[in-house]
Amino acid sequence: MDLSASTVLVTGANRGLGRALTAELLSRGATVYAGARNPDQVDLPGATPIALDITDSASIAAAAKATGDVTVLINNAGISVGGNLLAGDPDGIRRDMDTNFYGTLSVVRAIAPQIAANGGGAILNVLSVLSWFTFPDLGAYCAAKSAQWSLTNALRVQLADQGIRVAGLHVGGMDTDMSRELDGPKTAPADVARLAADGLADGAYEIVVDDISRQVQGGLAGGVAALYPRLP
Repeated sequence: MDLSASTVLVTGANRGLGRALTAELLSRGATVYAGARNPDQVDLPGATPIALDITDSASIAAAAKATGDVTVLINNAGISVGGNLLAGDPDGIRRDMDTNFYGTLSVVRAIAPQIAANGGGAILNVLSVLSWFTFPDLGAYCAAKSAQWSLTNALRVQLADQGIRVAGLHVGGMDTDMSRELDGPKTAPADVARLAADGLADGAYEIVVDDISRQVQGGLAGGVAALYPRLP
């Protein structure tokens, strides 16, 4: 894919990885719509701010109407309430699923027809190593990201005949506000954005950014014993 000839909509583009993705794509010559709940927070020269709340159907419809020439959609917007599935706030658990799964699905349903009408292109869903592995205290987020991975697999099959290639981005710790309280190594958002753009350009289905994500991906074939060795 020639990113310099692409028109990209990035959700959650005002900070963190979304901002880094927007900057990277602009540096490669792409036309970029920077979606954010508050578009006034988009501060990158060259980007076109778009008001977009992925949990609000009217906002999504307005964003789709305001664009029209999108060929690449990057579903980056998401939250992590961090709820324990047994003890956490049920409303928080629903917020994780409503945003990360249903929000992503809603944006795809609104924008995919636009991409198809423009001759095809790509969708990139920003996932996580936690779509493949679960920490109980982050169970709500992990469940939502697992659902988003399943969504990604369904979409790549359903949209292939429309010329839309659907990819998933898997990354472990990243140096953003969402993971500020987490320990361990963290990849700079600019590095993740560069690898994501490389993967899009190469037509990859799974873009696996770091060693921990590759390790967990490899462990999937080993089943429960490989992923959760502490279980009796």
